[in-house]
Amino acid sequence: MPVPAPKPKVAVKTLAGVLGSVAAALALFTMVPAEESGRKVAATVAPSGAIVVKHVSGKQYLKAYLDAVGVATACDGIATKDIKLGQTYTEAQCTTMLERELIAHAEGVIKCIPGVYGRTNQAIAIVSLAYNVGVSMVCKSSIARFWNAGQWRAGCDFFPRYRFAGGRVLPGLVARRAREREICLKELPR
Repeated sequence: MPVPAPKPKVAVKTLAGVLGSVAAALALFTMVPAEESGRKVAATVAPSGAIVVKHVSGKQYLKAYLDAVGVATACDGIATKDIKLGQTYTEAQCTTMLERELIAHAEGVIKCIPGVYGRTNQAIAIVSLAYNVGVSMVCKSSIARFWNAGQWRAGCDFFPRYRFAGGRVLPGLVARRAREREICLKELPR
């Protein structure tokens, strides 16, 4: 009886692979929970190469809730059409969903701004922004226009403009955009 051929391994898509930077992936895994829900996590790289996220402090939102503008949201700001109030999640489910969402946002941004691939600080800043405002908003933005023209500093200077939610300026968004801009400008020539 012939031995069946082994099934080919399916490559698992990772945030680090999509961004071309483990450092960017680690930063996003810690930054997004801090920005979205205020919780602190530790992100480390396991021997397998997978990123492991561990809750450190702050409230964990393991039950779906309404965000600042009334959108049903899970875990650390995950707001998809599949989220329903009252649903509960495990920490592992939240981490898996966060990585899936960050990958989707990173891939969308890289499609419209190919030059961001491998640029650690700019990738961190723009994926964080896209996670918060959406890929389509980022792709239509002045940031994308400037970056696609190689004007990285000029694009970074547009981050503070994305401070509105529900038609009003939110102090938390003002502070978040300032932090993203600061990261964006790191290591860029003057």
